Amino acid sequence: MSDVMTASQARFDVAAGPDLRRWVLQGRDAGLAAGAAAFGLSGVPDMLRTAQVAGGTAARLGPHELVFFAEPDRADAICSALQAGLKDIPSSLVEISDRQVAIDISGPDVELVLSSLSPMDFNIRAFPVGMATRTLLAKADGMVWRTGPQSFRLEVWRSFVPYMTEYLQKVACDVRF
Repeated sequence: MSDVMTASQARFDVAAGPDLRRWVLQGRDAGLAAGAAAFGLSGVPDMLRTAQVAGGTAARLGPHELVFFAEPDRADAICSALQAGLKDIPSSLVEISDRQVAIDISGPDVELVLSSLSPMDFNIRAFPVGMATRTLLAKADGMVWRTGPQSFRLEVWRSFVPYMTEYLQKVACDVRF
């Protein structure tokens, strides 16, 4: 899936997202605050929002959950900082890098394409840049993150990538613009 996939009548592109390291942190307020601080944030992101630091992004997907994404060259330092920052705080920090992969979708009709995957409202007023949430993507569990006005990142389990790629190809062929 390393090639960009474009259908002639569909105005969207699909590409493999960046190769990132990922951790999920679950804990109470003190754990989230310590994890956010160790990651380099000034505070815990608001619900369903992302926050960025040099070399990484944190997404708050639940009241007691943060997902951290790190570029490979910063991953070891970020992992060490998270482990040190959470050392004495009841919490759970699990690396999920091998479980998930990113799929980037972009283009003028990206909101319409995502509407075929999920009943959520992907209009930019309802789902602004920086918003992220967990949802079902067709029949695959995943995360949707709006990275720009016409771009989204889907995070899905590695085993769902062939299904998602095939589904997006079908959407590209079915859409008539």
